[in-house]
Amino acid sequence: MRFWIGLSAYVLLASGCASTAGVSERGDVIRHILPSTVQLRAVRHGGGRRAASGVVLASDPESGRSWILTTRHFLDPPGSQRVYIVTPGRKERAEAVILVMSPEDDLAVIELKGMTLPPVKFKEVVYLGDEVWVVAFPWGRRFTVVSGVVSQIVSDEGEMAVEGPPRMVDASVSYGASGGGVFDAVSGRLVGIVEGYRTAKVAIPATPERVLEVPVPGETTIISSRAIRHFLVTSGLEALIPK
Repeated sequence: MRFWIGLSAYVLLASGCASTAGVSERGDVIRHILPSTVQLRAVRHGGGRRAASGVVLASDPESGRSWILTTRHFLDPPGSQRVYIVTPGRKERAEAVILVMSPEDDLAVIELKGMTLPPVKFKEVVYLGDEVWVVAFPWGRRFTVVSGVVSQIVSDEGEMAVEGPPRMVDASVSYGASGGGVFDAVSGRLVGIVEGYRTAKVAIPATPERVLEVPVPGETTIISSRAIRHFLVTSGLEALIPK
């Protein structure tokens, strides 16, 4: 009898330790990826303003520079504008310059001088249902972490791919999250960045002539890290590919 009581207590204790370890590991992953995400703001000549998010591709401590990846549509159309970066834990903003904007892909790289930030690492192959964290600044405001799963894989028409570069996740996002990092929940590696999200038009009963565009849950499109790698190679920026 004492043997079974002792065994039960051991099992409970062991499961409790495993549970605590799991929570700690998840927290460690999140704390590791947060410093690699930044908030972006663009101020156009004439007063137009935009907000987005970005991830750190690479940094050089010797020159004190960092290179940030975001979406091109945040900076479109090209023109006179100033781009600012706010990093986690700091209130002051730093001005950056646009290094390159892809003419084909919805990608752009921004260079930041005077600050070195921790870069991400890539993961190019995922499976349907893999858990992810989306880290971004929705509506250009508070730092937000949202959980989700990979809901679609890049594939040809008619192909039912279950592994490969991710194309869609089910985490809900909103304006300002474009360029935000999508991270593998286990390894903390970057599997892609937020490109956009599908919206549904909802009429307002009191004013039927007006409609609201509401994000559709589960249909957040992303640009995979494999596509990002290809963009960096074709742009002559191989040195910025995360190791």
